[in-house]
Amino acid sequence: MSKKLTSLIGLSKVDFDEFRSSGEIQVRPARLIPVLKAGDEMALTSVFLSALRMIDEFRDMIFSDIKMPRGGQLFFYTEVSLPGFEDSRVDGLALVVKSGKIKDAALFEMKNESNELREDQIQKYLEIAKRYSIPRLVTISNQFVSTSSQFPIPIKAPKDVSLYHFSWTYILTIAHILLFKNDINIEDQDQVEIMKEVVAYLENDKCGVSGFNQMKAGWKDLIERINTGARLKASDSDLEDAVSSWQQEEKDMALILSKKLGVFVTLGSTKAKNDLKVRLEADKKHVIEKKELVSSFRVKGAVSDITVCGLLEKRTIEMSVDLIPPADKTEKGKIGWFRNQLNLCEKKDSELYLKLHPETIIEVGIKNTSHADRFLIGDIDRIIDEIKGKEIRSIKLVYVRDFGKSFSNRKKFVSIIEEMLLDFYECYVQHLKNWEKPAPKVAEKKIAEPISDYLDNVPLHSEESKNTQ
Repeated sequence: MSKKLTSLIGLSKVDFDEFRSSGEIQVRPARLIPVLKAGDEMALTSVFLSALRMIDEFRDMIFSDIKMPRGGQLFFYTEVSLPGFEDSRVDGLALVVKSGKIKDAALFEMKNESNELREDQIQKYLEIAKRYSIPRLVTISNQFVSTSSQFPIPIKAPKDVSLYHFSWTYILTIAHILLFKNDINIEDQDQVEIMKEVVAYLENDKCGVSGFNQMKAGWKDLIERINTGARLKASDSDLEDAVSSWQQEEKDMALILSKKLGVFVTLGSTKAKNDLKVRLEADKKHVIEKKELVSSFRVKGAVSDITVCGLLEKRTIEMSVDLIPPADKTEKGKIGWFRNQLNLCEKKDSELYLKLHPETIIEVGIKNTSHADRFLIGDIDRIIDEIKGKEIRSIKLVYVRDFGKSFSNRKKFVSIIEEMLLDFYECYVQHLKNWEKPAPKVAEKKIAEPISDYLDNVPLHSEESKNTQ
């Protein structure tokens, strides 16, 4: 072909296909059933891109995250090789075609199992994207980030190329939520069946798709150093390992809860939302100063954000929610209101309530002070006597677990904290409600006296009385 390829954007689809025929562009169409062994990264790429092509709602959610237009004709390819970069084959390519021309595009790179993104490889793909005016590079691996605009390794993208990253757990969470009966579920029944098959494929052990299942090696080292009273420095490698592990587990917990509820659970904190490095440094500083790590989870409609605090010195995890007590009740009435909510929790699942009961604490905030008193849930009747003469500002329900030696165990820590979150939500959070100020009522109207009663009280003036006057 005499024409030279300089940019994909603006290229006609006819010319793109001619470049394919001549061999200058080498691609394969993405297939839902690839002729590759399960677990091969090319097979994963093919199945994922085929799901984007065939399932409208799935594509809409992914494209929304990467700010890619959803109109026009869509074409998806795997094993992409472009002129000048024959030694760097990219896993995937998506094209948006309107009026016969390519209007937008994205490159895709996939990793599975414990394979992590490599800086040299990503730099090369960014170079390809810049050379051919491809505006975005999307990576998917088992590495976790808080938002798709964060990137799991420190790397700077060229000015005209945007970097996005998803974890496979996030992809699976989207798929599960779309299969729930909710406002965003898949409408077309055939597409529902395709989504089910894609989920079954991705959840197969041979695929290499996994959640976060153990903290990094530095986690154990850091906990042991804190236990001995060692001085911590921001440059410590075990501190960075521990904090990054906590942040990945935080995201994994949000996705696990999302799959259970059928709605997205988001991270409540907006601190350094789009900058993984800034968040990492802030959390490292907090560990050095407070010896704790804190995460917050937001569930739409829940009584409050769920706060999860890791107390590293005590080897303890605390999970809590805040409740707003009734402003129109006495202190005794406020505690009674809260007791009724706990009774409902026990009634809904007495076995789970009995399991969590010994490790659950009520924290009572006192008005006009920073002071808060803590009581075991079984001592709720003592609260009024203990706070005599004080006004209750807030009530916090806290689930506390002492991990002991399991706190530094990289695998046990993950499994225990994930079980804790699901239990805490199921036993308490989903049933708790805040007090809401009643709507104002229309003032009662004063009933007017009947006109007959009024006339009975008016003195009568006869002609005779007038003359007398």
